[in-house]
Amino acid sequence: MASTPRTVRAAAVQIAPDLERPEGTLERVCGAIDEAAAKGVQIMVFPETFMPYYPYFSFVLPPVLQGAPHLKLYEQAVVVPGPVTAAVAERARAHGIVVVLGVNERDFGSLYNTQLIFDADGSLALKRRKITPTYHERMVWGMGDGAGLKVVDTAVGRVGALACWEHYNPLARYSLMAQHEEIHCAQFPGSLVGPIFAEQMEVTIRHHALESGCFVINATGWLTDAQIQSITPDAGLQKALRGGCHTAIISPEGKHLAPPLTEGEGMVIADLDMALITKRKRMMDSVGHYARPELLGLVLNDRPATPMQRMAATPSTSESLYEPQPPAHES
Repeated sequence: MASTPRTVRAAAVQIAPDLERPEGTLERVCGAIDEAAAKGVQIMVFPETFMPYYPYFSFVLPPVLQGAPHLKLYEQAVVVPGPVTAAVAERARAHGIVVVLGVNERDFGSLYNTQLIFDADGSLALKRRKITPTYHERMVWGMGDGAGLKVVDTAVGRVGALACWEHYNPLARYSLMAQHEEIHCAQFPGSLVGPIFAEQMEVTIRHHALESGCFVINATGWLTDAQIQSITPDAGLQKALRGGCHTAIISPEGKHLAPPLTEGEGMVIADLDMALITKRKRMMDSVGHYARPELLGLVLNDRPATPMQRMAATPSTSESLYEPQPPAHES
C-alpha cells in the first residue's frame, strides 16, 4: 500500500474540449497537466468523457438525427490502451502526478463512458465504465460492470471514482466507501441542464464527502457560446447547454477548500490535509464503528461482464466448467 503524505495538492479542471479535433482536446489535457504540475499539484481530475468530448448532441437532438454525430464520436473515441492513454501516461510519469481522465472508450462496436486513473509513475491504475448511462446517454454508451467499482492505491492515497449520476446510486457509492477511499474523484459534463444541475451537484458531492469521510475532487466541463451554437442553432435548445458547472474540492467535513468554479475555464486548486479523514471518521465511520453489517450489508459482483465464456477442455470435479474471459482491450 502506498504511503499517504499528510498533505496532497489537488486540482479540479474546468476547460472546454475541441469539438472538431480530438488531438486538440488531447493537447488541452497535456497542457493542463503541465500547468498543474508547475503549481505543485499531485492529483488532478478532468471532466466526464472529456476525451474527445461529452456527447452533448444526444441531449438536444432526437434519435433520428443522432446518426452522424454518433458515428463521428465512434471514429474519434479512445481505445484503451492506445495513443491517447500512452500520451497521458507519459505526461503523468514525467511530472509524477496522478491524473483522472474521462474518455469515450471504444471497444469494437460499442462506446462506453470510461474513467481512467493514471498513477504518478504513468501506470494505468484503473479503467472503469459508468455502470448505468443516464437517460439520453443510453443512446450513446453501453453499460459498465462491477469490476470497475474499485478503490486503488496510488502515490497520493486510496482513490476511487464515479461519473455524474452514479452518485445517486447509494450502493455504488457505498462500495467505494467500504474500500476506504480517501480521495473521491467525481466527473460531470458541465454546460448542461442549467443552474439547477450545479445546485444539485454541490449537494451531492458535499454529502458524499461527509458520508464517506473522504475528500471529493469534482470536475465539470465548459462550452463556449460558439461551441453551443455549433451543436444546435435552436436558441431554445441552446439554453439546455448552459449552466450546470460546479468544479470544486470538498473536505471530509463537507467544506469547500477553495471557491468553486461555476463559469469559464480554470482550475480549482487546494491542499488536502489527510488528517481530516480520521478527524471525521472518529465521529462517524459509515463502514466501521457506525455500520451495522449484521443488519445491513452490500453484495458486490465484481466479475467483468463478458458476452462469452469458454468451456474447459478437461474439467475436473473441483473446477468450474466455464472460465470467464477478460474483456477486449482490458488494461
